Amino acid sequence: MKKINLYKTLDSIDEYWSQKVLGKANGSMFKVAKGIGEINWHKHEDQDEVFIVLKGAITIRFKEDYDDVLLEKGDMLVVPKGVEHSPVADQDVELLVVGKNITSNKQGGKPDWSYQ
Repeated sequence: MKKINLYKTLDSIDEYWSQKVLGKANGSMFKVAKGIGEINWHKHEDQDEVFIVLKGAITIRFKEDYDDVLLEKGDMLVVPKGVEHSPVADQDVELLVVGKNITSNKQGGKPDWSYQ
């Protein structure tokens, strides 16, 4: 067992929209990420995606069926699997992201990752 400080880990991230894996528990992967700007529209057919804002604010946009959601520090949102979305941050945002595996980067793909 190893204690992990979310904010120290976030300080070690130097690329926006890349994710750093903190660990796994009960089938979920816990990751931190920093962002500014927007991620391309994408969806995850195999998993829900949980966003928890640690610093700043982010808007999760949806193409259909849902209204856009503004998340601020302390807010959480679960994006159901298969729902097309695009996170947008006007200023720096720091997030805890939870899902079954690595989710998206700026291009909507999967970034390189490693356990801390």
